[in-house]
Amino acid sequence: MELHFTKLQGNGNDFILIDEYECVAIPDEMKAEFAQIYLDRRFGIGGDGVLYLSLSEQPGLKMRLFQPDGSEAEMCGNGIRCFAKYAYDQGYIKGPCKVETLAGIIPVDISYHDEDFLASIGMPEPKFLRKDIPATGDGEYKEEIGGFEVYAVNTGVPHAVIFTDALDSVAVSESAPPIRKHTTFPNGANVNFVQRTGENSLRIRTYERGVEDETLSCGTGATAAAAVAHHLGYVGPNVEVETRGGPLTISLGAETKMEGPAVTVFSGTITF
Repeated sequence: MELHFTKLQGNGNDFILIDEYECVAIPDEMKAEFAQIYLDRRFGIGGDGVLYLSLSEQPGLKMRLFQPDGSEAEMCGNGIRCFAKYAYDQGYIKGPCKVETLAGIIPVDISYHDEDFLASIGMPEPKFLRKDIPATGDGEYKEEIGGFEVYAVNTGVPHAVIFTDALDSVAVSESAPPIRKHTTFPNGANVNFVQRTGENSLRIRTYERGVEDETLSCGTGATAAAAVAHHLGYVGPNVEVETRGGPLTISLGAETKMEGPAVTVFSGTITF
């Protein structure tokens, strides 16, 4: 048996995409195990997640994302751009589309800039309150965890946001796990360390649940950081967020949008 796959990346956040547009390639009961095996960077293909593309019961496409630990994530901002690039290249979409995810229906606009693929994603509205946890007086939830002042926000995926003046000095892999697994976040959270670099610019480093390590970029994390920074008055509604893998543009207002690139790395075949 042979299985075709495509490797894509968005700002260094990399994914294996499995095309199930016409038929199921990996049975649902095997999707988690497939991710655990093939996302391994030494014994597999390697990646931060496996994307499954299929038709939605509603008009549009459906994306599912499984992570290296076998868990299924609600959505992924960088992943959905990679998903959209593949779908466009295959002719499944010809322009703006809607993608079904566990976080809801996500609108996607596609463009090219100097032959580089760009996608603008309509992100879920940031939610600053956690279930059963009261807000502070100014409307956002924050708590001291592990010596850090942590802001909680959900941008389709739960996030912790911590501001720092010394981003490069943060030991992300050591500092993030106690926050990621704290009882404040019943389903766990991605942990973002953020530095303000200008009137409307931020730098960010993200530790992702499911990957259980720092990744080069996280689209929902960049959106979470921009949303909290804007909520606190640190930045305006249009924010440039520099991830380790490259820049993302976040627009806040009546709609929350994230724009960034996606690149096809290579395609291959797995023989079982």
